[in-house]
Amino acid sequence: MSHSNAYPYQEIFERYLNRQELAQPTIAEYRSVLTDLFNFLSNFNAGYQADHRVKTLLDRDVEQYLAMLVNQRQVTNGTYNKMLSHINIYFKYLFTHDLITHYPTLTLKGKSHDDLKAPTTKWLHLMPAILANQQLAVYTRLTLLLSRRFYTVTEFLTPGFYQQLDTKSFNPSEQTFWQDYQQFIRPLQERQHSQDLFLKQRLAGDPHLTAAGLHKYLKPDEKLLGFALTPTRLYQSAILDFLLRHPHLSDQQLSEKLRLDPQSLTYYRQLAMQYRG
Repeated sequence: MSHSNAYPYQEIFERYLNRQELAQPTIAEYRSVLTDLFNFLSNFNAGYQADHRVKTLLDRDVEQYLAMLVNQRQVTNGTYNKMLSHINIYFKYLFTHDLITHYPTLTLKGKSHDDLKAPTTKWLHLMPAILANQQLAVYTRLTLLLSRRFYTVTEFLTPGFYQQLDTKSFNPSEQTFWQDYQQFIRPLQERQHSQDLFLKQRLAGDPHLTAAGLHKYLKPDEKLLGFALTPTRLYQSAILDFLLRHPHLSDQQLSEKLRLDPQSLTYYRQLAMQYRG
């Protein structure tokens, strides 16, 4: 019986697995995981639906599938890591045999189950209290404020970012915090000769705070707040919360409000559907 079409490059990949002398039940497990992955992409991934080319897949396409395993199928940690390992070996084979030009699972790691739950959105509803909380580092509060306004950590740590920030649209609690923040940052801006928003406390060749430098402020504040302060997850949860609360906005309106290109918007929409489900 031929399985030639259950997933792309199945025949040559399974020949390779046979040459590695893997047991038949193990090869069958690869087949079922990869068939499931590509069925999922065919049904839920707009980019893959458009052309069904494996070489166009990115890490976030695979991540979308992995998030579904956790949030909808509630797979255990062990199962998750085993499935990721199978998918990883498949893409590594395609990559090393020049069948694809980049390796979409390179950045994906096995995870403890806690990392995989839907990002918390409760902080979004506590923002006035968080912004007013003097125990939290000023940079922590600013990170939460900017994440809530749909800026990524890459954007807001980039020199010159302050020029695109519209502070006039801040609500009263944000305005109050912004005044506190100004008192904190002005002396630093003068000392560092920079108008940027995230600056090192000490004089340095490059005055800008790095992502690692920001992490040193965020980490201690996690205990005070009781949730993870990973900027990428905060950004994600702000986007998802907005999508779930505004189901009737058009793609055009959402793209403008969230500053997302159509592909990214589709990705987050599908993610929102999983969390809603």
